[in-house]
Amino acid sequence: MHPRLKPALRSAWRSLQQVQFGITPAHSVLLGPVDTTTGSLLSLLDGTRGPELLREAARKLRLPDGRLELLLDRLAAAGLLDDPADGDPAVIALRERPEADRLRSDLASLSVVHREPGAAGRRLAARRELRVQVRGAGRVGAAVAALLSAAGVGRVDVLDGGRVRPWEVSPGGLPGDAVGERRDTAARRLVGRSAPGGRLPRAAPEGAGRGAGSGPLAEPGLALVVVAPRDGIGVYAPDSRPAEDWMATGTPQLYAGVAEATAVVGPLVLPGGTACARCLELERADRDPSWPRLVAQWRSGLRELPPPCDVALASAVAGLAAAHALAFLDGDLPASTGARWEASLPLLEWRSERLAPHPECRCGAAGRAGGEEPGAAPEGQDTMGGTAVTGGAGGPGRTRQGSQGLGGAYV
Repeated sequence: MHPRLKPALRSAWRSLQQVQFGITPAHSVLLGPVDTTTGSLLSLLDGTRGPELLREAARKLRLPDGRLELLLDRLAAAGLLDDPADGDPAVIALRERPEADRLRSDLASLSVVHREPGAAGRRLAARRELRVQVRGAGRVGAAVAALLSAAGVGRVDVLDGGRVRPWEVSPGGLPGDAVGERRDTAARRLVGRSAPGGRLPRAAPEGAGRGAGSGPLAEPGLALVVVAPRDGIGVYAPDSRPAEDWMATGTPQLYAGVAEATAVVGPLVLPGGTACARCLELERADRDPSWPRLVAQWRSGLRELPPPCDVALASAVAGLAAAHALAFLDGDLPASTGARWEASLPLLEWRSERLAPHPECRCGAAGRAGGEEPGAAPEGQDTMGGTAVTGGAGGPGRTRQGSQGLGGAYV
């Protein structure tokens, strides 16, 4: 390991003996008291020195044996250390790719979020092995697919029918020259162009199951399905029938879209762990017996008129949905897990609604949720990080600060 203080966390001296790393309360760390010797040692943690060179420097600074190791342990525990020389083969391969510079800002962001040294590189490299399917190539769905591809997700399939209409064009989504082209073809080209380094578009495979065969040429299983229908009713009142196969194969689903002038992100459905589309149908029917009749009428017939979908609102939904999807793929549980976030024009005040599993739904989440916090992931839920975990470094409105001394420094 060649320890380096994370450059993504800006440092500033709060006082003569205190250094603050990071700007925002969610991720900042206060280090102190820092004496002159410790400050000199901190300046050497730039990723260019291995353990032996650092021990030699510590001896020259007249630090007691073991002080360097104790400092490094505390800095690592506080999420301040990175390892630019991580020897993971996937990380090395990512660093050597010509498009690596395109992902440097993403890597820096991941280093802030994930505390362990080298964790950011491993998560970014692991994204390349994932396959995500986006259902819908409208203003929201196309932009979500482009963002996931740009963030390093290795395979992003977009499924939709028909041809691109002029009102479906948007910055970050389908371009103006795609009008009249098949939606799936235009979306595949957008995904390929958005990928770091670019890549040739390829047709989406048949089927949407999580398990996609075996052998060296088999398609990877789906890590996530993003449901982003062009018609807002499909996200505001999700149809549970298309989700039956995803639930049967244990494939997580994230819903996102614009209904009239309301943005919707969520829920993120973890099969057997959180409320599913059928849970939502049953719960709403319990509260409003007329709801199934209304939804049936809204879904029936063909609409020739363009659906209301403000371009700025759709772009905001796409960005937020992609961020939630990436957080999940990286092994965390975003706030959309078992919940739905909404914001309506013109005030755009975001509000959330926790969605409880319905006891009559066959998904089984209601029985599992009996002794768990709403939105908890089912045990062993597959993500690129292994088992999904909750929690984060620090929290809103406070700076992370420890209380244990370290010979002139504490974290």
